[in-house]
Amino acid sequence: MTGRTHDAVAFASLVTVATIFPPEDLNLYTAFAAVIASNVGALMPDMDSAGNRLWSFFPAGHHLSKYYRRIFYKHRTLSHSLLGTFIVYKLLQIILPVFFNPEFIKPEIVLAATMIGYISHIAADAFTEEGVPLLFPWRVSFGFPPISSWRIKTGQWFEKFVIYPGLWIYLLWFVERNKNVVVEMLQSIST
Repeated sequence: MTGRTHDAVAFASLVTVATIFPPEDLNLYTAFAAVIASNVGALMPDMDSAGNRLWSFFPAGHHLSKYYRRIFYKHRTLSHSLLGTFIVYKLLQIILPVFFNPEFIKPEIVLAATMIGYISHIAADAFTEEGVPLLFPWRVSFGFPPISSWRIKTGQWFEKFVIYPGLWIYLLWFVERNKNVVVEMLQSIST
């Protein structure tokens, strides 16, 4: 999947989860941080590829990305696995409370939003021809449907003209169907 599609999948996933499980004591700062965090989480698994936009946010990110890619030696390895997801979760669980003052931004909500984006990325990639190595280091890729030739080709017409618009159609439908919950959640956001 392309970065644009991953962004849309992450946002749709965040809205869906937040509507089904509305967060308690959500404030404006945390809501804003959660939207950004889900987007960052959606891009994190592809940090092992050259064109990832996240590297541009780091000082000397272009040079750092070269070393990072050498560690992983290949795209879709540890970062697209259950083990990688667990490692990222544990690291963020330690790091986020250091960076966010819980009086203003709730680190547990930001962590949840980041992981929603991260997991949505892996789930979306499972629909591509390459699949995902969920059990890395075991070198078997998993995908849906099981026959790889029936899956989506990244960046091709089906992703651009069916999947991407379909995500926004789903989001509009979902929000319309759950508008009372969404409006109540938005009204409960305090500054």
